[in-house]
Amino acid sequence: MFRSTVIAASIVAATLILSTPAGAQALSNGKAQVADSVVAVVNDGVITQRELDERTRLVAQRLQQQNAPVPPADQMRQQVLDQMVLERIQLQRAKEDGINIDDATVNRTLTRLAQQNQMTLDVYRSRIEAQGVPWAVFMRDARTELTLSKLREKEVDSKITVSDGEVANYIASQRGPGARNTSDLRLQHIMFKLPSDAPQDQVQQVQAKADAVLKQAQSGDDFEKLAKNNSQDTDANKGGDLGYRAPGTLPAGIVTAVSTLRPGQVAPQLLRTDGGFEIVKLVDRRASQGTAADAPKLVQTHVRHILLRVSDGMSEQAARQRLLDIKQQVANGGDFANFARTYSQDGSASQGGDLGWISPGETVPEFERAMNNLADGAVSDPVRSEYGYHLIQVLGRREAEGSATQQLDIARQAIGQRKAEQAYSDWLRELRDTAYVQYKGIAAQQAQQ
Repeated sequence: MFRSTVIAASIVAATLILSTPAGAQALSNGKAQVADSVVAVVNDGVITQRELDERTRLVAQRLQQQNAPVPPADQMRQQVLDQMVLERIQLQRAKEDGINIDDATVNRTLTRLAQQNQMTLDVYRSRIEAQGVPWAVFMRDARTELTLSKLREKEVDSKITVSDGEVANYIASQRGPGARNTSDLRLQHIMFKLPSDAPQDQVQQVQAKADAVLKQAQSGDDFEKLAKNNSQDTDANKGGDLGYRAPGTLPAGIVTAVSTLRPGQVAPQLLRTDGGFEIVKLVDRRASQGTAADAPKLVQTHVRHILLRVSDGMSEQAARQRLLDIKQQVANGGDFANFARTYSQDGSASQGGDLGWISPGETVPEFERAMNNLADGAVSDPVRSEYGYHLIQVLGRREAEGSATQQLDIARQAIGQRKAEQAYSDWLRELRDTAYVQYKGIAAQQAQQ
């Protein structure tokens, strides 16, 4: 499953154990079999060989349970160690920040987890221990996940803001090919009036004057002052400010001219309108403030896909070529669903790759961008994401249910989640760069390769 969702930390911890009973048994039995040694120093802490072996076995077992390719042993061990280093750095930062998850919080989380699995806490605990995982170990892992979640909320998520303009732009961008613009536009303009029957020499004279003012505007001169000094429209005394206007109330040429502008930019060319020549500046965009019927609607997309994961058994080039071959066969009448059942390495394969109705923000960005650019029925070229290569087909689109306010809230949440993911990634990189990390023994040799 590749949908990009915010998963409760307790669910992550439970999934790691419950979905891998064999791996959990290895966790219990491995302790007496491996001589301990230090494989990495992380600031003032260490990671031991036993800890690394235990985590590696669990990860390998989980990949096998998911029918996902398992990397070579050395490669996977290094990847797991890198992840453990990053986890340890975060736990150290959480301690510095005074973040402490008490037993009561852990117990409440595990109680909710048991209820979600339709068990009492005692039955749930018995099931965990029957798989060879001491309850204390399970609680420790849950505490770790809760700590990291609270640390992220404090250091990253709480600092994310989303503007109305970002919401409007997001809604416009995710509506799919051919969707009409539903964002109100705030514009400033400078009007140079010209009669419709003006002789050519007068047209040239007015155009030359307008061109000179346009150059000043593009050079960064105060647009409001330029409008007050030059505009011949009635709003000149307001600096040419037209306020927020729905696109349908503006000349089509103006809407087209500002469609590719960012707020604060001036259209690079003079616009010829019925009244003469105009210089136009985009001040801002916002979600439509019209009636509920006119308000922007978020669009859900019915989509299916074929996922090929990249591993030693499937190179980047081979994955792309196989999907291109499948795309050609589909174009020649082949059944996309049958290809998905045969080749896809996603959990949706048994449903012919069908992911159902996808709302904005539910998929990884690369997938969503490609999906939004497809017409109904079209099949994409291979799309790379962190999961591998996707072949995507859009089956249809519909407007999401709910009021305009609810839909705007959904958009704001989706944008916030994306911004938070990027901010969290940047924050982790900075945290790792400022930490003291030293690999030991074989781990040191692998880290240098």
